[in-house]
Amino acid sequence: MKTLAIALLAGLLSTAGSAYAADNAIDPIEVASLSSSAQKTGWLQVLSGGKPVASEKKIAAVSRAPIARELVAFNEKVAPGTIIVDNSERRLYHVLGDGIAMKYAVSVGRDGFIWTGSEKVTRKTEWPTWTPPEDMRAREAKKGKILPVSMKGGLDNPLGSRAIYLGSTIYRIHGTNQPSSLGKAQSSGCIRMANEDVEHLYTQVTKGATVIVRD
Repeated sequence: MKTLAIALLAGLLSTAGSAYAADNAIDPIEVASLSSSAQKTGWLQVLSGGKPVASEKKIAAVSRAPIARELVAFNEKVAPGTIIVDNSERRLYHVLGDGIAMKYAVSVGRDGFIWTGSEKVTRKTEWPTWTPPEDMRAREAKKGKILPVSMKGGLDNPLGSRAIYLGSTIYRIHGTNQPSSLGKAQSSGCIRMANEDVEHLYTQVTKGATVIVRD
């Protein structure tokens, strides 16, 4: 009888121990490797293939237009497809015809660099390489800023995501990595646009289109 009681007590203790162990089991910890597809880095590829990797926040910061483009009435007698840049207003009009145009905010040449005239679109480039003119490099060097001889396209490039070349001049309509300059006179003569705006314009402009820059 004593032996039976001891056996029963041992069984109860064994069952309780198993239940306790089950209730207090520690789940295994999974550690993702650097190559794991589950890894969340917060980074993404720039939408144009083969371009540098950057965060969504940075892409938005350099791409969004601080002043929204808008469709406006435009009754000047120029051919559809013509681009008119108004230096004093700091706006670019892409004439669509039928009395309307798309209006974009731009940055124009600062004092000493502003210009006027009429040119033709001679070339279009996505993610253009920036090659600062020698006089610009010398001018900036006097201020203690060393510019590169050349810079490949990317989010940090001052030409932004698209460039539209004007005649045989050094001037372009291009994107920017400084959207805060839009609506102001801060460029060295080129016409700056927000990346999202220059991409919108780029898809509609054809080589040979007339570009008029006026006061």
